[in-house]
Amino acid sequence: MINSIKNSNVDDVKSLEENKSIALIFLNRKFLLLLLFIIIYAFFAVFAHNFNSFQNIESIMIFSVEIGLLALGETLVIASGFGGIDLSVGSMLGLSAIVIGELMGKFGLNIWLAITIGLLVGTGAGLFNGLMIVYAKIPPLLTTLATMYLYSSLALLVSMDQYGNAMPISNFPSIYSVFGQSSILGIPLQFILFFIPITIILYLLVQKTIFGKHLLSTGTDEIVSKLSGIDVNNIRLWVYTISGLLAAIAALIETSRIASARPDLGSNMNLEAITISVLGGTYIFGGTADIIAVFIASILVTMLDNGLFLMGVNTIWQTGALGFLLIGALVLDLIIRKRSL
Repeated sequence: MINSIKNSNVDDVKSLEENKSIALIFLNRKFLLLLLFIIIYAFFAVFAHNFNSFQNIESIMIFSVEIGLLALGETLVIASGFGGIDLSVGSMLGLSAIVIGELMGKFGLNIWLAITIGLLVGTGAGLFNGLMIVYAKIPPLLTTLATMYLYSSLALLVSMDQYGNAMPISNFPSIYSVFGQSSILGIPLQFILFFIPITIILYLLVQKTIFGKHLLSTGTDEIVSKLSGIDVNNIRLWVYTISGLLAAIAALIETSRIASARPDLGSNMNLEAITISVLGGTYIFGGTADIIAVFIASILVTMLDNGLFLMGVNTIWQTGALGFLLIGALVLDLIIRKRSL
């Protein structure tokens, strides 16, 4: 009798350990996203015409870069806590893009100087967001909502001609196309030169540096972080500034890719960047930041849009599919987290 009870207890413990092991595997957002990636890829490879072609795979990589950079910036912002969010990433992209276009295409400024100024504009816009949030104590949602409109208006103002019409700029030097239209061994240059290195740098920053530890600590518990001597204001100032810089880099890539600068570039990217960040496992209340998972999520979402387009699905349903994907990931994540407790 006693032996049977002991065996039963041993079996229960083993079963519990197995369940926890399975839960831990599925709690790994990278594993979930890779599994989802394989399923969606296989589906579109069968049902979407030319989806599996080399040209289309290259296209997916191309279009994942700009939105991916915005999502990476968004991830740092959300991870910092205090309701961190940046609704202005698309507007910062548009403002940086039109500044680069005006300086280089309209005024004939040196390409490297124009790029540098454009990057500084985006970085400065992100810094302004951070200053308003940290020192003026305006909630991030309201701050970045206001600057979203502000930066969009500035982009329109900069692009106006003598008649008051916002005009696109397309008179770029041929060398400028290198950033967005070149490839190495069939892989887009912007994917190799910008997306992968920036992802690696941010991964190391978050996971391997004191700054990263302080960032996640700030997002998890601000009061404890302050008591531990962490300068939470400085942390938040930096993440919003980095978000602006990444938006400016995305502007550089997009203007090079389409050989044009328009004030409305990035106008539809704000919510998609947030969606990708959350899909990548970023906890909306702060304290977590899985940079590699966000990188995978960027490609996954781009692939989903691409596959649905090739299948002739209406853009309305494409947006809906992204929403269902996000809801499904969140619900599954919630269920697994509860079972792992």
